[in-house]
Amino acid sequence: MEKINALAKKLAEQGYKVECFENSEAAVTYLDSQLDNETIGIGGSQTVKQMKLYPVLAAHNKVYWHDEMPDNMTVMEVRQAAFRAPVYISSVNAIALDGTIVNIDATGNRVAAISFGPRDIYLLVGRNKITKDYDSAIYRARNIAAPLNAQRLNRKTPCAAKADRCYDCKSPERICRNFCVFRERPYGATYHVILINEDLGY
Repeated sequence: MEKINALAKKLAEQGYKVECFENSEAAVTYLDSQLDNETIGIGGSQTVKQMKLYPVLAAHNKVYWHDEMPDNMTVMEVRQAAFRAPVYISSVNAIALDGTIVNIDATGNRVAAISFGPRDIYLLVGRNKITKDYDSAIYRARNIAAPLNAQRLNRKTPCAAKADRCYDCKSPERICRNFCVFRERPYGATYHVILINEDLGY
């Protein structure tokens, strides 16, 4: 927990609201207690899936997530509804010990929502996402998270073949199209960073 505690202190200094948990079950219990009768959007997130967070929140909130599609909506409609929600939940691709947060997106719905719009933004961070500095955070997002996501999505890109590194390709199926970097906490919303002492997501 040493790195998590150091990161929590830095994030708090930057104005983020920070909570630390030993495991994802404790984090889910906390989020379940904080979010009731809300409209919630969720970005594409393997962390959320691994935590089994959706059914817990959906039991007493209206939740829009394109991994759990309603019968009467398209993927784009769900993404737009998630973007308009007053509460938005996302994971991150990397976070440096200086508080820099890095995300890569293809469509842009996730990085757009965490940058502007919702009243409350919850960023869920497993210990595997923590890096020593800005350069290593960018490296992790490009060379670890993006290739694994491209492989999961069965994209026809060089990185998806082995999920080994970024090839900076020009493939029409390239997913690393939107880069979002928070050097400090953005204005305009309350940001909650949930640090979890488990490896979660990519």
